[in-house]
Amino acid sequence: MQAAPRILVFAGSIRTGAYSGQTADVAQSELGAQGADVTRLSLADYPMPIVDQDLEREHGVPENALRLARQIAAHDGLLIASPEYNSSIPPLLKNAIDWVSRVHSDSGKPFRPYAGKVAGLCSSSDGNFAGIRGLYHLRAVLMNCGVEIVTPQCSVARAGEAFDEHGRFKDERTRKAMENVCRTLIDRARLLSPRMR
Repeated sequence: MQAAPRILVFAGSIRTGAYSGQTADVAQSELGAQGADVTRLSLADYPMPIVDQDLEREHGVPENALRLARQIAAHDGLLIASPEYNSSIPPLLKNAIDWVSRVHSDSGKPFRPYAGKVAGLCSSSDGNFAGIRGLYHLRAVLMNCGVEIVTPQCSVARAGEAFDEHGRFKDERTRKAMENVCRTLIDRARLLSPRMR
């Protein structure tokens, strides 16, 4: 029997009731239904200061950045559900990505948490653009970190009305988009992960 790919799911916002959190809930459920071994985390559990090279020089990389880096490294793929701030990446998410990119060793051994990872991206917004503009920037940042991004993505428009009472998407097209992102991510993670070979 083929091993299940390990997929880490998190949202780019920690606001109570955030649409990105609800989108991540849908992704978590869909990935599990398609056979992935899913871990869900919240960036609220990994508070970090703003990236500051003086702070890093004096104190090193924050412990929470190393903890998050270990989580990323332990999984075959990532699914990130992000809101859009001023047509770009929310600062919480950008800061977390940047700090993890500063992690180069763990217990004295070389460590590259993003190496060999693949990611699927989702966005959400209460407007008609569905947060899609922010995903262009998120895609570019992650690719610069060495993460492969699958082409399909799921963007949730008019997110305040997009979820039913069970937290599922009301719109069939959005459901199909999420299914496609998750399927493509799982397939690509199976191909890329040394653990899956």
